[in-house]
Amino acid sequence: MIKGVKATSRLISSRYLSLGARAAVRQSATRSFSSTTNILAAQSENDSSEDPDSLKFVSHFKSPIVQQLWLARKKAKANATGNADSLPEYRLPSESMTSVSYPFSTNEFLKEAYRNPWGQVRFGKILEDLDALAGNIAFSHVQDPSINIVTASVDKIHLSKVPTLETDLVLAGKVTYVGSSSMEIRMQCRNEDGKEDEYWLEAFFTFVAIDPETRRPTKIPPLKPQTLLEERHFAAGKERAAVKKEARKALKEAAGSVVATTGKFAAVANDLMEQAGPVMNMPSISCIDSILMGQTELETSEIAQPQTRNMASQIFGGFLMRKACELAFNTAYIFSGILPTFYEVDEVSFGIPVNAGDLLKFHSRVLYSITHSDEETLRCFDGLTQTVSVEVECWVLDPVHSSAKLSNKFYFTFAVPSGVPLRRVLPSNIGEARKIANRMHADHIQALQ
Repeated sequence: MIKGVKATSRLISSRYLSLGARAAVRQSATRSFSSTTNILAAQSENDSSEDPDSLKFVSHFKSPIVQQLWLARKKAKANATGNADSLPEYRLPSESMTSVSYPFSTNEFLKEAYRNPWGQVRFGKILEDLDALAGNIAFSHVQDPSINIVTASVDKIHLSKVPTLETDLVLAGKVTYVGSSSMEIRMQCRNEDGKEDEYWLEAFFTFVAIDPETRRPTKIPPLKPQTLLEERHFAAGKERAAVKKEARKALKEAAGSVVATTGKFAAVANDLMEQAGPVMNMPSISCIDSILMGQTELETSEIAQPQTRNMASQIFGGFLMRKACELAFNTAYIFSGILPTFYEVDEVSFGIPVNAGDLLKFHSRVLYSITHSDEETLRCFDGLTQTVSVEVECWVLDPVHSSAKLSNKFYFTFAVPSGVPLRRVLPSNIGEARKIANRMHADHIQALQ
């Protein structure tokens, strides 16, 4: 008996020693990680966007359109004479008007760069270009290289038809609304041989100007609309900004309060939970047309490589959007059992910045699916009468410090043909039920704007 106790004591001691050794290794790794991080930070400062060689090097890893836009912005920064201490009285919307062309008919390399496996436009690449173009437009309004301009949110990207690679395209946009430190940028994509108002894509981005020293929002020149159309766009942008402000306020007030969070959508969430009961408790005999949200999930992870940096030496937001979009596509593809068609980016929120070397995990799930009537917007897509709503989260993981931080949330909608049997997505818990109810409400509000 005593011999057994001694043996057990030795085993416990060896385990504690093993844990201690593991802790020592972790501590050593932490010191090494901190040292490496400091070195990378110093390199990042020396390898800033102001270094022409650095910018040219990084831009070569992007699409030809992004490279073209970044080099144009570098030239604009070099020629800018802006001063944050003396803002101009105003700027005109036309001053920020910027466009870029896709000559697919004459440039086979460009055409191949944007081709997906089915011979269609790889829409994730267009998302990268939109982010780069929005950055150029934002700088054209601010015109002060000393101010940092960052993407605050992508409010909406909507398609009204499926583009092809057989037609040359034009992507263009300008600032349409300015607050104190933020600006709304409206962009459209159309066929080059079409009229300006015959666009098939419309996108709204919000950028914020940040003081590099205080890291706080800083004032930018006001916008002075000149035409009736510009005045209408300004008023619409102002209204969207007010709606977003109210939404942020409501979210802040609801944080930490179960009653506040559930009050508005309690009926919808409770109904979803009631429908999910048989699926959770009797899966073998429950309805075959339903599926739990957790069963629709996909995820992928990768290290953020330095080749995906932007002009501020952080990871390019367009790259994150493309990765999220392509994971969302795969999620909708597996869920529906048929190739989905990109229809809309409903919302993208930007939390913390992502740096080279960060370990990223993209996690996706289907939130809900809907069958639309013939009178609704999907009439622009022949034979496509159903939509699938997908959420993607991007997490920044730090295994050394056992840390995980949410960087971005993306919401995508894909269209699928009529007649394809889509399962009803149900929650496994009240948190998922609220997520579905909140997203349905947000999409409904956005559709009304």
